[in-house]
Amino acid sequence: MNSLNFAALAASAIALTFAAPALATPGLGGDVYGSSVEEGEVEVEAIYGALGGGEDDGEDVLKLEAAYGVTDKLKIGVLTELEKEPGESRKAEEVAVEAIYELGSAGGIGFALYGEYAIGLNGNSDKLEAKLLMQHKFGPFDLRLNLIGEKALEGGEKLELSYAASADVEALGEIRLGLQAYGDLGTFSRFAPRAEHFVGPVAKAEIEGLGPEIEIEAGYLFALGAAKDDTDGQFRLKLEIEF
Repeated sequence: MNSLNFAALAASAIALTFAAPALATPGLGGDVYGSSVEEGEVEVEAIYGALGGGEDDGEDVLKLEAAYGVTDKLKIGVLTELEKEPGESRKAEEVAVEAIYELGSAGGIGFALYGEYAIGLNGNSDKLEAKLLMQHKFGPFDLRLNLIGEKALEGGEKLELSYAASADVEALGEIRLGLQAYGDLGTFSRFAPRAEHFVGPVAKAEIEGLGPEIEIEAGYLFALGAAKDDTDGQFRLKLEIEF
């Protein structure tokens, strides 16, 4: 698969504006994972997402994550999500363990598998999540596509499908500019009906000279499809530190 084919695949995922209701607001506290693993690397990150406008105005999620590169193929980590509804105190939604296994590359595209087991807190059910991670770098460009399956571990719940995608380019020194998109894809029995999607610009900057590698990411994703029924969009802020 060449650069044009991968770009078309990522664009198709971003352009989808249909799907069934999923387990959570797409992208709120989420990330677009790359496909590479670095042995010995310790990674700590915090992602904050908040909805603005509409009935869901003020809802936010804070995700805290720590991961370690056990080998040059396997990374394991732990994470927790804390959610706040307007007018209510912040509550822990889940704690989870995750693993990323790098499969290798084909046609210039890197592939990896992601697995997560989450223990639900405060009335939320346990769940399993799997992702196929794809990444293609060429020159200053970085394209990523994550295809996601998530299943709540309670009777009758179907496997929910979704995606996360990004495209960014080196703009000036350590500053990168691009787009991110998140959305629902329904289920295997009801694939791609109308649902929630978010897409918008992001900016990333690396800070050097402090010892660990620090990356800050900020962006605003506009609501599309069914997401417009409840909100105008979501603000995102991410802080990542690598040792």
